[in-house]
Amino acid sequence: MSDTMTKGGAGAGAKATNDIKDIQLADEGRRRTEWAERSMPVLRQLRERFTRERPLAGKRVAACLHVTTETANLAITLQAGGADVALCASNPLSTQDDVAAHLVKHHGIKVYAIKGEDHETYYEHIRAALAHRPDITMDDGADLVSALHMVALNRLDDLAPPVRKWVETLSAADRKALVTGVIGSTEETTTGVIRLKAMAKDGVLQFPVIAVNDALTKHLFDNRYGTGQSTLDGIIRATNLLIAGSTVVVAGYGWCGRGFAMRARGAGANVVVTEIDPMKALEAQMDGYRVMPMEEAAPLGDLFVTLTGNVEVIRVEHMRAMKDGAVVANSGHFNVEIDLDGLKKVAKGPVAVRQFVDEFQLGGKKVFVLGDGRLINLAAAEGHPASVMDMSFANQALASEYVVNNAKKLGKDVHRIPADLDQEIARLKLQSMGVAIDTLTAAQRKYLASWDMGT
Repeated sequence: MSDTMTKGGAGAGAKATNDIKDIQLADEGRRRTEWAERSMPVLRQLRERFTRERPLAGKRVAACLHVTTETANLAITLQAGGADVALCASNPLSTQDDVAAHLVKHHGIKVYAIKGEDHETYYEHIRAALAHRPDITMDDGADLVSALHMVALNRLDDLAPPVRKWVETLSAADRKALVTGVIGSTEETTTGVIRLKAMAKDGVLQFPVIAVNDALTKHLFDNRYGTGQSTLDGIIRATNLLIAGSTVVVAGYGWCGRGFAMRARGAGANVVVTEIDPMKALEAQMDGYRVMPMEEAAPLGDLFVTLTGNVEVIRVEHMRAMKDGAVVANSGHFNVEIDLDGLKKVAKGPVAVRQFVDEFQLGGKKVFVLGDGRLINLAAAEGHPASVMDMSFANQALASEYVVNNAKKLGKDVHRIPADLDQEIARLKLQSMGVAIDTLTAAQRKYLASWDMGT
């Protein structure tokens, strides 16, 4: 735990109202957050309206998100709307410590996040966010919601020790109130939505969840253009490798995978795609990439990047087949896509050769793993550009308002952002870019609404 802690009452069992690296970093964090805000005009417009209307007044929001300059602007917007915000990190390596300090010092937002925090501290921070007793949760990977559901189902042994020990101090009534007090949740990423839909399918979801990731103005842009650019950025920052002329193997051709494949090809790479979905594999083939199983791609690649949301996509047998000096990275949400546990059992290492670069010796060859297999775009770089996160976090802000206004009508299921809100975000983004588009004429509206008008 950090020395920068402020004691206070964040609910039963709370130990601190903040846990950050260094409050002295706050001014630098403010400058960088304000720089990002310049590229977030849609969220800025929402903040202005939230300041006037206060749609979240009296609501406690616990957010488990990457603590970056863009997230800071979301947190400030939620606070402007009247929310009492607590923020923890959704990845141990993604926190920008100066931003965390800025939110604490200049906005009084509760922050529990330190870049490089260990496993115990990570879950202590999740505990602190839960102790905020949220009305609304925001997740990037469903960590908060998963913990709440383990409480609801009395599966305390499945909780991380810091969370379990705290929950065990609560009475049965307090545990129930912790879960039933949540009127709704929002989820930012594909991995989290997959988890939540599985909960809904099993009939265990305790409250409505808005799948922000499913909004068109989120995944078509954040996942494709944001992940594409920031993943390449993180790899280059970590390694200083030349991408041109190298063979890059992209595992997964969802929106994140296709975004990265596009950026890698743009940098001059020969791109190979691996997939398990015939439709996505066909699309990759038609887009001009070579498509093959990972077993065939393993000996060919210079750089391997996983973007699937699944476990053990690159396994030991694949790494044994890789050429000497192959580099392996992940840009999926959790560090489970590369079988690092298996690698550590059979290889010598890791030896840190650069920041975020670990060397393993395997059968006379060297394999380099980036960022401990965690999100390389946030471990070694700054994550997505603010301009694309503008739309994603506009969705988050509007989703929180939608939950407040509609919680009693929404079933315990995973819901999409209403189409009209999605369209409005796109309209505002175009407007901020100075881009005008056509509108339908009366004749065109009539034609599209009719069934009896022929050619």
